[in-house]
Amino acid sequence: YDKPSDPESRDVCAMIHVTEPLLEPRIHKAFPGGLDDLEVYRAEVLHGVHDHWIAPEEGKWEYTYHERLFEYRVPGLDRPIDQIAAVVEKLRQAPHTRRAQAVTWQAWQDIGIHDPACLQRAWFRVEDGRLNLHIHFRSNDAFKAAFMNMFAFIELQKMVAGRLGLAVGEYVHIADSFHIYGSYFAEFEGFLRSVQSRPDRYFTTDFALPMFLDGANRVLAEEKLPPAKRALMEQRKKELEAALA
Repeated sequence: YDKPSDPESRDVCAMIHVTEPLLEPRIHKAFPGGLDDLEVYRAEVLHGVHDHWIAPEEGKWEYTYHERLFEYRVPGLDRPIDQIAAVVEKLRQAPHTRRAQAVTWQAWQDIGIHDPACLQRAWFRVEDGRLNLHIHFRSNDAFKAAFMNMFAFIELQKMVAGRLGLAVGEYVHIADSFHIYGSYFAEFEGFLRSVQSRPDRYFTTDFALPMFLDGANRVLAEEKLPPAKRALMEQRKKELEAALA
């Protein structure tokens, strides 16, 4: 995974257990990316605002997490499966079930494509009136992707909990390969120095709301945004504006 001139990547298996995922402050100041980027990524995972960029035959995206979770396509079926809707229905019927999961891996194609899904599955369960979520990655960029992944999937957890009328419970993030590429080492050392030297490391969600609004407006400014996605983002914009009022 590294160029000959780069140091070798570092790689571990990791399990991160967050007992109160909505407890503030939630956002690290030094994560790679901007707060508006975090909102755009949230919109990609929850609403599929860039699902129309999937076009592997044109050298573009081969999948999105939203497509795999909400529009899972199986050979021989004439319509996709909304796995998240199925999870909600399963948990309504039997909150104790161990079967409420959504998978992303498509064995008939992912073993041979250039960029197969890193996320493998999302496993939901109700315990003591709260919705828990376990996320399982086969491969996770610990420095440049993991925080945004966790934030977006906790937002998914919040969305599913809301549909069920439940509080958000514990979040567990499992990565078989939690890695940092050798080409990132110098940048990562700067991140570590920042963590060690800054007492004010975090943003609250409330602080981030204006930048989240900027992110929503970025998506809405896209000329080729499909009408259904535009409607979802207009609603998100209204929610953010109301929270800021």
